[in-house]
Parts: sequence; C-alpha cells; structure tokens
Amino acid sequence: MNTEQLDKIKSGKGFIAALDQSGGSTPKALKLFGIPETAYSNEDEMFDLIHEMRARIMTSPVFTGDRILGAILFDKTMEREIGGKGAAEYLWEEKNIVPFLKVDKGLAEPADGSRTMKPLPDLDEVLARAKTHGVFGTKMRSVIRLADKTGVKAVVDQQFEVARQILDVDLVPIIEPEVDVFSPEKAVAEVMLKAELLAALDQLNPEQRVMLKLSLPELAGLLTDLVQHPNVLRVVALSGGFTREKANDRLARNPGVVASFSRALTEGLTAQQSQEEFDATLDASIASIYEASLA
Repeated sequence: MNTEQLDKIKSGKGFIAALDQSGGSTPKALKLFGIPETAYSNEDEMFDLIHEMRARIMTSPVFTGDRILGAILFDKTMEREIGGKGAAEYLWEEKNIVPFLKVDKGLAEPADGSRTMKPLPDLDEVLARAKTHGVFGTKMRSVIRLADKTGVKAVVDQQFEVARQILDVDLVPIIEPEVDVFSPEKAVAEVMLKAELLAALDQLNPEQRVMLKLSLPELAGLLTDLVQHPNVLRVVALSGGFTREKANDRLARNPGVVASFSRALTEGLTAQQSQEEFDATLDASIASIYEASLA
C-alpha cells in the first residue's frame, strides 16, 4: 500500500470527488451537463462523452490535491487516458489526488426494503487490474429503502464479505450502504444501519481499515461513533439527491465527516461553458464542498 496515499486519506484536509457514474446513471449526468440523449446513438458514444466530461473536470487547473483528497473512477475511466497517462496514474502523479475504483456491478432486485449488490464474479481480476494502475481503494454501493432489519443486515453482511476480499489484496474498500434520501423511514433506517455497521466493524482484525460512504443523516452527529471507530480510516458522505447547498449544510453539521459528492460537485457545469466559465464554476463548487468538509 502506498503510505503517502494512506496518510493523505487518513489525515488530509478536503473531500473525495465521485466521478464514477456507470451505465445506468450516465444519461442523467450527461443531460445535466448539457448533453441530451439525442447526442449519442449507442453506449460507446455515450461513454466517450462522459469521458470527455470527466477529463475536462480532472484536467481543470482548479481540480487539485490541495482541496481534493481522492477521486472515485468508473472502470471504463480507469482504462482510458487523461493527459497522456492512465486516468488513475494521472490523478496521483499530476494532481496528487488518490484514485479509487467503483467495483460493484449495480443493484440486485429489491428484497426486505433494500437492494444488495449484484454478484461480482470477476472481482479478483478487477482488483488485479486496479493495482496495476496504482489504485488505492475501491467503492461499492447498496441501497436501503426501508427500516427492515433483515434487509439492512443483508446489505451490511454482503458489504463486509466483499470488503474482506478487497482487504486481502491490500486495497482499502469504501463501503457504501446508502439510505435512500426519499425513504419514508430514513431516520429509523439510519439508526438501524449504524448499529449493524458497528457490529460488523467490531469483527474486523485490528489492522484492517475500511472507509464508509454514508447518506447525510437526519440526526446531526449520528455518525460520530463510526468516525471514531479504530477500524474506520475515514467516513465520507454522499449527496444523495440533495442540492449542493443543502448537502453542504447537512455535512457541516456532522463533525469528522467529509464529502464524496457526485452530482452536487458537478452542479452548474455544462459542456457549453467556456473554459474560463467552467473553471470558475468548478472552483466555486470545490471551495464550498471543501469548507463544509472541514467542519
């Protein structure tokens, strides 16, 4: 493991940029970026366009390790080049930003108020490729919709089972059991999830460190016990459908938690902006998220 990257993630100031939109979320991300579905006719063209969007963000002079700790990449992004280098290598070598890789394959069908991850049969091969690109860690997402103990436990059990496989190859897993921001039982589900996470964390070996990516809670300070847990390297928060302003406000009320925003980070950016407009908009976004992450 790269100790310089570990130190940056553990104690650095800033947040993690989520640039890992996959096939299902890419059309919406492109639309918000000012690129309609009529602009591409197949998946390859769609991924070319989203790569151009990500490359424009990552190569912007305001997108640096001074305020950004890490960035989460989609598999297809990791295999492409930015600035003449692999995307992960570019982030670390040129920007001093720690690269992570999204490794899940999407969500399984709903059961017991939650959606676990689809099976990951090729995870070993994906992790091996990630290591060749200098990736530090991974990210995988499940979704909890209702405060159903069976469903919440199934999500946490699966997340930690896969996390152990990732830890075994000396990568750091970001465990993301998202509680749906529109859940009618969000507050109760979050308390239930916290209890399951603490129980699972207590089963790890002392040297095993994971990260948690969680929804911004209804109860401010709910995540403090997780932030302070000895097996947790960092707790980061997703914006989960909140506007950047609302997400930043909630984030600032949860000490020790830093952002890992996707849509909220790119809010206001469009393909039609001049480079000067684009950089200024991105700079303001990064500045506000950075400040909220310092709280």
